[in-house]
Amino acid sequence: MATGQDTLWEKFLQPIFGFLIDREALKELSEKIDWDTQSDRLKNPSLIYPEYYSSQNFHGIEGGYLTTGAAVTYDSVTKHALPPNENWNREAVIKAIAGSPQKILDLGCGTGSTTMMLKQAFPPAEVIGLDLSPQMLVMSQYKARQAELDIQWVHGIAEATEFAAGEFDLVTASLLFHETPPSISQGILQEAYRLLKPGGQVIILDGHQKVLRHTTWLTDIFEEPYINEYAAGSVDAWLGKAGFSQVLTEDVWWTNQLSTGVKSSSNCL
Repeated sequence: MATGQDTLWEKFLQPIFGFLIDREALKELSEKIDWDTQSDRLKNPSLIYPEYYSSQNFHGIEGGYLTTGAAVTYDSVTKHALPPNENWNREAVIKAIAGSPQKILDLGCGTGSTTMMLKQAFPPAEVIGLDLSPQMLVMSQYKARQAELDIQWVHGIAEATEFAAGEFDLVTASLLFHETPPSISQGILQEAYRLLKPGGQVIILDGHQKVLRHTTWLTDIFEEPYINEYAAGSVDAWLGKAGFSQVLTEDVWWTNQLSTGVKSSSNCL
């Protein structure tokens, strides 16, 4: 596991976020969940973690997302890391949806924040959240049950799911691409294209690539091993290469971007 030494995160931001986080509340939350049992129930025993994921730390957490600590603290940190408001950023995904999708897949769902918003926006739809971390899925499941939302949680690899071709009306991914190498991001979009029905829509919410090109110091602050490669790329170009049409990227506040594309009815895999 790669480890950042004396990063700005460790020196400055980790203590700040530590001050903002209600540690007693997190401890209480941790004790409410039987992490081992729930993780085992959700875990796909045949899944082999890809090296780009298992070999890195993310956000200053040793072991990355394959830890209970990451799952418990993720929401507390993210609400301060998506200005001006986390929900406002995630709601951009909902506002960009065309029509009323009946089957939705949220890739790299993390703790399920966007996944839950999708279900709340489209109650009749079958909504599935997929993530590589069973610990994050445990937290997703806990949150969904607290909100009385019927969502399916799947332990899987976003670029190589086990779903059938043409199974979904909508595929989304929020804050995923900056945490994967560009070749994997391209693979995720190719998989999204395969999974979508003709006329289906893909929506990608992530950091603003043009802004990030001028803020390379974020790698040192947040221990984001792939963020500079992400910033140097173009989600628009990746979408086009994957076969999507009607590609469009728009600003979401000043730090993020929302990219959309449609699977053409006349050019299906």
